[in-house]
Amino acid sequence: MTPNGGGFVFDCRFIYNPGREPAFKDMTGKDKAVKDFLDNDSVMNDFMKNAVQILESAVDNYLERNFTDLMVSFGCTGGQHRSVYAAEKMKELLSVMYGSKINISISHMEFPELN
Repeated sequence: MTPNGGGFVFDCRFIYNPGREPAFKDMTGKDKAVKDFLDNDSVMNDFMKNAVQILESAVDNYLERNFTDLMVSFGCTGGQHRSVYAAEKMKELLSVMYGSKINISISHMEFPELN
């Protein structure tokens, strides 16, 4: 985290919670079964496309202006499935888009062992 206090907060609670499925209850958004489930969820896919569009504009602007820190947060009810998935997926997508131009770190607040 950075002290600048700025950034984006995305709410994932409107996306179906895989934690409601008994098979996923003890898993997180980093587990393959949960990732596969959310990869096939059209609402999650649309959400990620929209979030990428917003963040691409911001990152491009930050790079042009030589800004160094942008915080992006994803939240859901338990911080276990949807938000973990979204953060990890966004890291993957932005890493492909920007390569070594940006450094990305993730901090899973509810599950620090996932960091």
